[in-house]
Amino acid sequence: MNDAEYAVAFELISAAGNARSNAMLAVRAGRRGDMADARDLLERANEDLLAAHRIQTDLVQQEARGERVPVNVILVHAQDHLTAAMLATELVAEIVHLQDELRSVRGTSA
Repeated sequence: MNDAEYAVAFELISAAGNARSNAMLAVRAGRRGDMADARDLLERANEDLLAAHRIQTDLVQQEARGERVPVNVILVHAQDHLTAAMLATELVAEIVHLQDELRSVRGTSA
């Protein structure tokens, strides 16, 4: 892999890492009852996931055009980060929803 190809992998790692971090911050915001912040953080996580997906899509399209995409441990690591971030964001969205419902049932609002 050349420097540009490494840069793409690290951009993917960064975007996915930001998504996962924002998702986890959303859970913490929900735990403290700040549902508006939790929803905002989830939105930011989804924006980060979209950025990561764009990078991944570019790689897939490059491969589909017959342009070989070199695969090494860094790119595999980047894909692993994206998968973890996607799962975390989906689960956190459900957790935040449940936190919000629980607060409603208890009669507390945020």
